[in-house]
Amino acid sequence: MAEFSTSIINKGDVSVINLSGYLDAHTAPTLEDNFTDLIDQNKFKIVVNFNDLAYISSAGLGVFMAYIEKIRNNNGDIKLTNMNDKVFNIFDLLGFPLLYEIFKTDEEAVTKFNESSGVGSK
Repeated sequence: MAEFSTSIINKGDVSVINLSGYLDAHTAPTLEDNFTDLIDQNKFKIVVNFNDLAYISSAGLGVFMAYIEKIRNNNGDIKLTNMNDKVFNIFDLLGFPLLYEIFKTDEEAVTKFNESSGVGSK
């Protein structure tokens, strides 16, 4: 079975989920648990870092669709960062760039959240 792990780092009021390994039907529940835990803590500003993700399946993509409405209904969002070309192409093929903001770095995504809420604006 392919390995998958996550870690969560808080940057102010933004939570960054770092993905590593292979996100598929067998490992998707781990990411679902991360989203559920953050929602239960009323944390709705979420950045997902794909830097160490080697593969994502349709089941992995489904996790994002399962939670986005609830998060946005609570004035939050899921922003995506650090995708390699292989993973980005899968997202792009399915039209995800129309639904999610994709950034090169976590810092860019966190800054965008802060600008949206008026915090840290210059």
